[in-house]
Amino acid sequence: MRILDRLIPRSITGQITGIVAISTILSTVIVMTVIIFFVEENPRYSAPGLVTNIGTVTRLGQSLKSDDEIAALLAAARDTGIKVRRVPLSDLRISSQPCCLSAPVRILVRRLHLGWGVETLEVVPSPGSDPDELAVRLNERDALLFEVVVGLSFWTIVLAPSALVVIIVLLFVALLSMYAMRWIISPLSALAAAAQSFGRTPQDGRIVRRRGPQEIVQVADALTDMRTRIRALLDDRTRMLAAISHDLRTPLTRLRLRAERLADPVQREGQLHEIARITHMLDETLNYLRHDVRSEGLSRIDLPSLLQTVCVEFADVGHAVAYDGPPHLTWRCRPNVLARAITNIVDNATKHGTVVTVSLRLLDGRGVEIDVGDDGPGIPPELHEKVFDPFFKGDAARSIVARSGFGLGLSIARDVVRGHGGEIELLDRAPRGLIVRVTLPGEPMIGNGNIS
Repeated sequence: MRILDRLIPRSITGQITGIVAISTILSTVIVMTVIIFFVEENPRYSAPGLVTNIGTVTRLGQSLKSDDEIAALLAAARDTGIKVRRVPLSDLRISSQPCCLSAPVRILVRRLHLGWGVETLEVVPSPGSDPDELAVRLNERDALLFEVVVGLSFWTIVLAPSALVVIIVLLFVALLSMYAMRWIISPLSALAAAAQSFGRTPQDGRIVRRRGPQEIVQVADALTDMRTRIRALLDDRTRMLAAISHDLRTPLTRLRLRAERLADPVQREGQLHEIARITHMLDETLNYLRHDVRSEGLSRIDLPSLLQTVCVEFADVGHAVAYDGPPHLTWRCRPNVLARAITNIVDNATKHGTVVTVSLRLLDGRGVEIDVGDDGPGIPPELHEKVFDPFFKGDAARSIVARSGFGLGLSIARDVVRGHGGEIELLDRAPRGLIVRVTLPGEPMIGNGNIS
């Protein structure tokens, strides 16, 4: 195998060139073998041999005057494998127009005319006679009928050696090229899958196999190195912000203690409120940097129960949040991060609307849709994609509220949904408001997957 690996070209260009060269050599060898052992060695089945036999027997028969000599010639021809017989012209129905000969036989007729000067007869076959016979005038009274095997004539006459070479070459090139393309495309598909899964699935850390041509191996190495550097960069950013958050919590705690000792209640409540906002922003930033989407495993859960729990948590603190959908639906997902994403969406809806509805709908076994709708002022269509950017705050498009954070809620939700292989989008709600639609792929779990 090591010697074979050294002989195989490492570049795509070299490998494709080698494939074409090998296929051409193999096809040429096979064609020459067929020509030598099948066509050339058996003149009965070769077009030139068949034409030669018919032309030779016809010209010799036309030169003979005695019936005995003609009979001896036909007997000798039959002994060599040429199927020929003598019939009177009066027994044949001769047509003046081409009507009865097949395409392969007409090729023989043309070769006989050009090479031997032999004119054939257009004979209308009678009932019970063999239609694959070629009639040639012997003299004024008789004709010779040669039996022609159409099947062999088609492959040996119509597909002459030159055409046969082209067909076999194309066949080998096509088959080996398909194998070569699969050999090259398969590593590329693996690279695409590895790049697509990076940062989205628990298997995003799997090693990219170094296989295929040299260029693909170089791409695999570059992708692995890029993934390593990106992961290191994210880890450094997470550690840095975690350290900053930890360092800020201590002075925030001291500020909270000092604010609680203030005698003026207005001043005390105001400072405690600002401290709480800063703490919430720090927690929101750290939650965005957590790796729950990639680390949590898939579990079977009752999806309506998860959504109802989120609605109840908001209803308990005075928000009008209700669930609308099936009572039971077993689904496979990452429950903690999915609940976190739905919570962020509902929290964003309660900031801008008074009534929020969480709806669940099954999509013909191809997935589920979770709609979170509110009756707020909505968001302009030009900002529907922008609001998913980290740290973008679309409060100017709705109403400025006191419970505003860093603008990471929808960014976290999108990361979670995409980590499940789904999509999230914003839709306008009639007559007013906004709908955040989450589409998750998959099918209900067997045994408890029907909507009741």
